[in-house]
Amino acid sequence: MVDGSRSADQRGDGTAPGIDVGVLFAHSPGTDVEPLQSFAERTTRDGVDALAAATDATWRVHCAEPDPLTDAASRRPSEFLDEAALHMVKRPYDLVVVVTDVPLTTREERSVEGLASPLARVVVVSTRRLLRRPGRETARALDSAAVRWNAATLLVHLFGHVFRADHSDGGVMAPFSFDPDRRSVPPFDADITQHLRKLAARLPEEDVSRGRLRRLGFHALSLARNPGIVTATLLQSRAPLLPFSLPRLSTAAVTPTLILVFSAEAWDVGLNLTNGTTALFAIGSIVAAAVHLLYVQRLFFPREHSQVITEHMALVNVTVFCILVVAMTGLFVLVGSIKLLIELAVFPPNLMTNWPSLEDPSVGPVNLVRVGGFISTLGVLSGALAGGIENRMALRHLALFRDRA
Repeated sequence: MVDGSRSADQRGDGTAPGIDVGVLFAHSPGTDVEPLQSFAERTTRDGVDALAAATDATWRVHCAEPDPLTDAASRRPSEFLDEAALHMVKRPYDLVVVVTDVPLTTREERSVEGLASPLARVVVVSTRRLLRRPGRETARALDSAAVRWNAATLLVHLFGHVFRADHSDGGVMAPFSFDPDRRSVPPFDADITQHLRKLAARLPEEDVSRGRLRRLGFHALSLARNPGIVTATLLQSRAPLLPFSLPRLSTAAVTPTLILVFSAEAWDVGLNLTNGTTALFAIGSIVAAAVHLLYVQRLFFPREHSQVITEHMALVNVTVFCILVVAMTGLFVLVGSIKLLIELAVFPPNLMTNWPSLEDPSVGPVNLVRVGGFISTLGVLSGALAGGIENRMALRHLALFRDRA
């Protein structure tokens, strides 16, 4: 996307914090671009006017050139992250709004008007649900007053989520629904306004440029400064269940272990390992699998080379890595549960008394857990190396985007 940056607002006198918002247009083939572009610019202007009053900050809007999509199929908001992240570090923008005319879907494949990523500071708005009522053929006009003010309300609502406000905060943060009689943006409640002002004052943020060691240290420092939002994102991501959304990864992890669990060599090694060695092998393998997937699948932001990375982009990278670690732990538990079930219910117990390399023919629960843990660790490594992640966008969506507007 080529940036045709056009600042909508002038810089203030320097006393108020300045927040730069980038607006990207992603349109389906054959769409008349001008109305969509005008809609996006007007909606963002209406939205930042309300936000400026709530935050006492100077909001500046910068509009990029339209970006054509390959088709009109529905998309998850994570599919717009690469372009948004690249603009955020190159321009730079503090927040990015993506406006598209294709349907926008959640992790449950529900169609929604818009979604926000508080961590990535990206808001995605779709005109599809704003223009068409579910079950109705008649479409609203893009330039109608109802669409204009509902879109502005939705944008402010999503920006509220970016600033960590929630539906319980009332006012414009109440769950969004299209109101055909709406002609203004509802205000923020008084108790949340002070919170917004504090967060707005922290923008723009610190950044770092060249050097891998400097970037690694910057990522660690960013995590130390902002553990709360990383933890909150990790908790709402349902990362332990991620292997169930990635069947190729799970299959590559489980299949070889079905052979190993009946292998004498695997039992020999597992029974003769210490508990500490087994635990360290499992932890090291889980972290190694997460690092492998992070680099091979190119999950770092931004994907294209950039000399500058901002603090919140570093937090995105740290969070994605933490989610991969938790997901690999979930995969380890999944494979381990299957192995223990086979050991207890399928594996012939009397077979152990005739095992040639076993000095003590009695095998207790601790031994079974140790063998299962050793085999499961090999399964995690096999899954990461052979299976990989077939849906990178699904991981990013689970990691970064709320599932409700």
